[in-house]
Amino acid sequence: MKFQVAVDGRSMEIGSAQLGGVTQVEPGVYSVLLGGASYEVRVGGNFEHLTVYACGRTFAVEVRDPRDTSSAAHASIGSGRQNIRAPMHGRVIRVLVNVGDAVEVGQGLMVVEAMKMQNEMKALQPGRVTEVRARAGETVRAGDTLLVIE
Repeated sequence: MKFQVAVDGRSMEIGSAQLGGVTQVEPGVYSVLLGGASYEVRVGGNFEHLTVYACGRTFAVEVRDPRDTSSAAHASIGSGRQNIRAPMHGRVIRVLVNVGDAVEVGQGLMVVEAMKMQNEMKALQPGRVTEVRARAGETVRAGDTLLVIE
């Protein structure tokens, strides 16, 4: 089976052969073997809207199940409400946008420090910031919604 996936706004197909090097280590944590190297990947969110943390970077990921034939599912990649979530426990270092700001794909939204690394949360799709739920200096938990884009 193949899935339609959008990573930071770029669409691609992922098949079961490409998932052969992925092993779950603990809930939300995976070991990924790619090109002879091993990577730790942390995943938060739900199946449709994931936040993936790997190699010091954070990626917004959307997945569409090919068995869902509804027109809404086909249009969902890169459209609609986007909840930006914390990939792991940490502290908000900077908020780069305000409510009402227009954002573009890949634009930095917020910087969260976790495990002594700074992670910039980025917009998966263009839109307008409708909510900012975290401020600089606040502590956040994995999966907390930091801001919303519509």
